[in-house]
Amino acid sequence: MTRIVECVVLGIPSDGLERVPYPGELGQRIFKNVSAEGWKQWLERQTMIINENALSTVDPTSLALIEQHMLGFLFKEGDLGQQPSGFKAPGAKK
Repeated sequence: MTRIVECVVLGIPSDGLERVPYPGELGQRIFKNVSAEGWKQWLERQTMIINENALSTVDPTSLALIEQHMLGFLFKEGDLGQQPSGFKAPGAKK
């Protein structure tokens, strides 16, 4: 049976994640409040953030910045989470 959550990203009830996607209390919070589709959208945004900012997922400073973006994107907390100003998706018209 699919678990339904009130997704904070989509703003509607949606299919929940199958497992906790991130360690610790934040992972539990995500599991309870973010749908599978909302998490997929975050992963796409995370890829963009890593690439646009030349971040390394093995660098603790980069990981902290990624987590700040995650909180902003998923829960609208803090100043981060929006697309970088002037960002154009690959293939977008200039």
